[in-house]
Amino acid sequence: MTTPTNDAQANVKKLGIQLEPDMHAQLTLIAQLQGSTLTDEIRKALTAHVASVKAGGDLATHAEAAMAEIERDAAARREAISSLFGTPTQASDKPHPARTR
Repeated sequence: MTTPTNDAQANVKKLGIQLEPDMHAQLTLIAQLQGSTLTDEIRKALTAHVASVKAGGDLATHAEAAMAEIERDAAARREAISSLFGTPTQASDKPHPARTR
């Protein structure tokens, strides 16, 4: 769900998660002892996880592989459009046949 409840939350995405009862109890206790909220504790944990993944080094390799896959998929889609409509796969200075009429 992404519906904000007020202006302060306009750029916040809502996320529902399921936790085992013992994890929920532990996080709730941590939040109470810290004078925090369950949401704040989950945010802290997620922030630490993201920082850990970034520092791990494998993320860049996976990102490069994902970008290569996106480029292959885009090329295949351009080729399919070209085959379907008879348009060139690369942009050129020639006018499109449908635009010359």
